[in-house]
Amino acid sequence: MHALGWLFVYRPLRRKMGLARVRQSFSGAAPIAPQVLEWFWALGVTVREGYGQTEGTGLGTANRQGAVRMGTVGEALPAVGLRIADDGEILVRSAGVFPGYFKNPEATADTVDPEGWLHTGDVGTLDADGYLTITDRKKDIIITAGGKNISPSEIENDLKTSPYIKEAMIIGERRKFLAALISIELDTVGNWALRRNIAYTTYRDLTEKPEVIELIQGEVDRTNEKFARVENIRKFRLLPKELDHEDGELTATQKLKRKAMETAFADLIESMYKSG
Repeated sequence: MHALGWLFVYRPLRRKMGLARVRQSFSGAAPIAPQVLEWFWALGVTVREGYGQTEGTGLGTANRQGAVRMGTVGEALPAVGLRIADDGEILVRSAGVFPGYFKNPEATADTVDPEGWLHTGDVGTLDADGYLTITDRKKDIIITAGGKNISPSEIENDLKTSPYIKEAMIIGERRKFLAALISIELDTVGNWALRRNIAYTTYRDLTEKPEVIELIQGEVDRTNEKFARVENIRKFRLLPKELDHEDGELTATQKLKRKAMETAFADLIESMYKSG
């Protein structure tokens, strides 16, 4: 079956995607869902994850060829020190750690401690074999009203494996439960609606259709099954517009600006919590 799959599916698809001649491939800069990695691996494209940042002069950890643990960003490179602080922050020390920010000693002191450890701002865990798993950005960790620490990116990434969901943002800081703002994938949801004779005119009109809301509820329920009850999304709202860098909702690299989102869609967020 695999041989037939390679002949009729995998090889043609790799060629169509421009990946036929790929020998080494890495992913970095942001967490990637394990399901996405599994899909590429099934095609024979062994995407490996690595981790690093500008202040550490690039790569700090990597999954080595033949020693990959999917879902981790690998082991520390030679001559790179790696440890987890008491609060879960990832610390890195090497000759590649930068000397400081230009004419900004205060920011430098906050980033590199006297022992030379670079405070990355990321939260993660190290397993017994030294493989690093990134949990989230330290500043993005949600602390609920009940005092539970929750990593929103894990839940958001799982939601975004749905073909119907383009972006998702988890809400819950100092709140009694988690909620979500969700942006639909217009082409996919639009095609889904047309196949069911659900007429619509605009993006906003599509998001207001009861059938579409029910469709996304099913995707939210699927994600909830994978997480603990305290991490479940109790309510969600579909965003009435596509997110845009020009409107200040996304960075230049298409990442959500959480603070800007909380301001722009404050009414939607409050509507999920008004009824308790």
